[in-house]
Amino acid sequence: MRGVTTAPGADDDLPLLDDLMPWSVAPLRFGRSWIVAPDVRTLRARWDRLTAAEGAERESLFRPSRARTPSSAVAALPGQRTGTARFARESGPFPEPVRVAQGPFDEQWLLPDHRLIDTARPELWRVVGEPQIFAVEQGYVPGAAGQGPSGPRSAGRGAPGLGSAGPALLVTAALPEGRSPAGRPGRIRPLFRRPGGREPNLAPGLLPFLTRRYGHEVDAREWLAWTVAAALPSPAGCRVPLPGDPEVWAAGVALGRELADVQLRGALSGSKPRLPGGRRPYVRAAVPARPEAVTYDAGDEVLCLGEGRISPVPPEAWEFRVGGVRVLEQWFAHRTAPAEPGSLEAMGPAGWPQEWTSELLDLVTVLALLGAREPERAAFTESGTATREELRAAGVLPVPDRARRPASVLDHQEEGPEGQFALL
Repeated sequence: MRGVTTAPGADDDLPLLDDLMPWSVAPLRFGRSWIVAPDVRTLRARWDRLTAAEGAERESLFRPSRARTPSSAVAALPGQRTGTARFARESGPFPEPVRVAQGPFDEQWLLPDHRLIDTARPELWRVVGEPQIFAVEQGYVPGAAGQGPSGPRSAGRGAPGLGSAGPALLVTAALPEGRSPAGRPGRIRPLFRRPGGREPNLAPGLLPFLTRRYGHEVDAREWLAWTVAAALPSPAGCRVPLPGDPEVWAAGVALGRELADVQLRGALSGSKPRLPGGRRPYVRAAVPARPEAVTYDAGDEVLCLGEGRISPVPPEAWEFRVGGVRVLEQWFAHRTAPAEPGSLEAMGPAGWPQEWTSELLDLVTVLALLGAREPERAAFTESGTATREELRAAGVLPVPDRARRPASVLDHQEEGPEGQFALL
């Protein structure tokens, strides 16, 4: 390919994703961890326990915060049929949980009740649903090479190209919580500003600029594919190099589409991700009811969950990090972390459910496929030639203030506190 070099020290002039996808939303803040769980049965049990309690016991189980108490008056979330009476009086049926991305590659279930969520970001709930895709910008992590959730790791040699903090940008169709694994702030950027895939969340003039630059009509999905392939982190935020060579752009878009499809579990292609050559991870020894730790045997490519054994697990899967944190370790911690006895958080499955093992096998496949393509992706992060000055000359920058605000959704009816109609 031609045109895949950037002048030394020129990164600061590469355009920021914040300018090119101008409407962004801060991460959600759930406020209480018991409203999220990997399985619906656990959420139902917690809901039943809470609504059966009264007075001081209900308040204690609820875990009040400055933003939410059982007496808070809150409107319903857009698109959700949940109660709006004060939760202190709630005795109604179990609300239908929704799928959320609680962390990178970790879809779980959430009780979509606004009375339970400290900061729910209703503007995101108004645009969720097909064909929406959320680009989740990860917080910048300096000096994260070789680090796991608890510091340096020695259980297995690193895979090529995976000794860093990980990708600067991930995509998900599920509503993302948006927090970086290491606790650093990130940003959530919907691809579309309105429901139904209307009005791309892109700087006005960007798509015509790209169309002229690459000689064919560029749409929002093509733009996102390139960004998945080429986005790179910086202290100022995620940057997106824009190559001058149409061939480089086309190759990056092709790679980005494949990477996005893997992250979306085959939603774009209609084909579930699979490892090439018939390499498929299997359970070699059953996962025990309460595995205490997850480790990796690099020599035999075995993932160990207590006495449980899964293989083959390529090193690219074990070493895959986001925000400097190993994804597999964090996924395991979300399901096994101890909780305060007697709390709602402590309520969970009696043993390790079979569906968790199935999800883990799928996750290993996804991470292995993405990790194996990291060297290819790295080439496109160095392909930028378009500068912010060039974008200013083309009228793409500066971005008007209106593009940074959510679009008005005047036809969207929502229920306010205590059943009143909410005006938007």
